Amino acid sequence: MTTRGRLTLATRGSDLALRQAAGVRETLVDRRFEVDLREVETRGDRITDELIHRLGKTGAFVRALDEEVLAGDADAAVHSMKDMPTDFPPDLVVAGVPERAPAEDLLLTPDGASLADLPDGAVVGTSSLRRTAQLLAERPDLRVEPLRGNVDTRVEKLLAPGLQAEHERRIDAEADEETPADSDADDGAPESDRSDADDDAPEFDRSAEAWFDGLAEIERRALERDVDTEYDAIVLAEAGLRRSGLLHRVAYERLEPTEFVPAPGQGAIAVTTRDDGDAVDRVREAVDHSRTRVETTVERTVLEELGGGCIAPIGVHATLQGAYVHVTARVLSGDGDREVRETRDLPVENYAEEAAAFAASLADRGADDLITEAREKAEGRE
Repeated sequence: MTTRGRLTLATRGSDLALRQAAGVRETLVDRRFEVDLREVETRGDRITDELIHRLGKTGAFVRALDEEVLAGDADAAVHSMKDMPTDFPPDLVVAGVPERAPAEDLLLTPDGASLADLPDGAVVGTSSLRRTAQLLAERPDLRVEPLRGNVDTRVEKLLAPGLQAEHERRIDAEADEETPADSDADDGAPESDRSDADDDAPEFDRSAEAWFDGLAEIERRALERDVDTEYDAIVLAEAGLRRSGLLHRVAYERLEPTEFVPAPGQGAIAVTTRDDGDAVDRVREAVDHSRTRVETTVERTVLEELGGGCIAPIGVHATLQGAYVHVTARVLSGDGDREVRETRDLPVENYAEEAAAFAASLADRGADDLITEAREKAEGRE
């Protein structure tokens, strides 16, 4: 079969990043391109003990990939759009924006509890300033703790304590069954008391080995994980869980995007290329999804105009609805105690300009003060 040429895509080496890049590659292959993937280690991959918002505003997971494109070692780079800074090199362009996955956040728990069901003082894990502020705005009693790692790592950290405790109960029960019945006959306890204790012992329908064999791979890895913090819940993007194939492995509650407003570009992928190369037209024609392009442009325009980057809790979510783009924005203080929130319908014929005006309105209503406060706090910490 005659091909339309060969393209090299730069990508991070994480499982989620590779899955995202594979999706772009599949679309290009369907349009008769030959596609190679080039794995690149980024600063965000190398520094594993820092929260994302402390890695700098230049794009901890982005720059190294785009440098491959600028150097000519790759034709395009595949990014999670929410990781991309709003300012990037003038020689680059976002050539393709594939159709977006769900943009919502999910609250994951071991037992299916909702946010309202979590006990007072429950520990919730997230690496996001935005999610932290939105959680505290809803539930000031929560204890929000840092959470880093790939999607599967974070899920393992949530599941580990419960699975490890269950495994220990099963091992203990089997050990008790193997103990001779008369080994404690002279322990001084009345026979009736020993009988009651036996009645309280857990009964399992499978052996510990059979139970282990029935676990999913991610659950087996969780059993072996050392966990410093026991989380009652964690918050992750639905898109990442779906793309990682983990959505069905843990109970979750979908958080309403009008309240838990997603990050700009959440759920979307961006494919960057040099602005002067023929890869621009090839990628745009093959993978660009017009609806997603409009929605994410609105979200990122609001973010760019506000200037919050990754230093302030900012959520912006846009949905194309006929002749209008319905957009909700929420800018909060770090503790979730103060916020500026607004919803507006922007005419689609000049959505970018209207998005900039919308951001100006937010700034005038106090968003600029909240972002300045967050920036000063970040600079003081550094």
